[in-house]
Amino acid sequence: MAKYNYDKSVLKGYGVGPFLGEVKVREAHIAAAPAEEIQSIFNANIIAKKLHPSIVFAKVAKVEEQPLAKIYTLVADKEKGTEELPYFRAGQYVSVALFMENGEFISKPYTLAGNPKDAIGENSSYRIMVKESANPHASGFIHENWKVGTEVILGTPVGDFYHNGLRDAKKVIAASGGSGITPFISMAYAIAEGIEDFEMTLLCGHKNWEEIAFRDELDELVKKCKGKFKVIHVLSEAEHEGCEKGFITTDLIKKYAGNDDYSLLICGNRAFYDHMDTVVAELGLPRRRARFELRGEFGAPSNDPAYKGDENATYKLKVWVKDEAHDLECNANEPLIVAIQKAGIGLTTDCRSGICGWCHSRLICGNVFIPESADGRREADKKFGWIHPCATYALSDIEMEVFPSF
Repeated sequence: MAKYNYDKSVLKGYGVGPFLGEVKVREAHIAAAPAEEIQSIFNANIIAKKLHPSIVFAKVAKVEEQPLAKIYTLVADKEKGTEELPYFRAGQYVSVALFMENGEFISKPYTLAGNPKDAIGENSSYRIMVKESANPHASGFIHENWKVGTEVILGTPVGDFYHNGLRDAKKVIAASGGSGITPFISMAYAIAEGIEDFEMTLLCGHKNWEEIAFRDELDELVKKCKGKFKVIHVLSEAEHEGCEKGFITTDLIKKYAGNDDYSLLICGNRAFYDHMDTVVAELGLPRRRARFELRGEFGAPSNDPAYKGDENATYKLKVWVKDEAHDLECNANEPLIVAIQKAGIGLTTDCRSGICGWCHSRLICGNVFIPESADGRREADKKFGWIHPCATYALSDIEMEVFPSF
């Protein structure tokens, strides 16, 4: 009989060095902490509430123009009860709650693109970039309505797209496509501030030189990081002095990675991810060494070869919120969350990728399709009929129960 009931093979290749190093880091933090009397409320609970509030109230403090995008600086809305914004790891994101004029509710994730240090203290701030879109539903609403002083509701910072010394190599090759640059801006700030200890080479993919966001800021960060951060601009449709021409390829990554052990972090849109899937397969990296940021909505269910439904169909959707039933309609080619949020039901979706579980809902009856690549449910959820509506498509009339935040 085996002594352990878990699969130890996933731990092979990790080594004990990083784990032992964490002991020294923790001991240093404990030694540096002030001696305080024990309180009736444990410090761990105070810190947890501070780091992970259910709702964060903020205001727009600054609006900056960037090529094809706007950058919004957000500060705590103290009048609404948020004294300071929760701290975040470089690479994490927040979900923005949008209440549209037609009664529709949208929960949209945006990566934090600022210095993690700026989130500390009574003058704490966040920064997000909202890009112009070919389908400008959420982004168009933000660009049109967010001004200095606009009140904003956020979720707490979440996501695991950050450097972790137990999992990642000391050397990082970052590959970004378009607005996928944002988490790496934050990581560069963390390196410059000494918050994170790793080296990063950013392969920054854009169509042309004029579309590059944060260009001057990137140059300043390179200087501040003193050799730990490098930027290589990769232009697909133009040539420019000092830039690579073409796409981010296997050969380009190998060129800048050299023979060192490295982690590959990837962020961009779905087309960029489809391209990088092939690149990662060609590189043959261990699974833990190649990681993607959120992929966003899956899109049409027919993107998955396993889909056998009728994308042109429309089905009845009964949604229970506590004891109240909402009779809606849903399109087969859209995830269930679209119909739910169009009805103004405040069901939060932090990732919209089927992973985070914030839209966790109970399927009462009906047939659904969930793409395997976007199915982030636990085995127990699958067994007992729980779904993530952001990655679930109707194959028949549906009855379900949801648990909204608003």
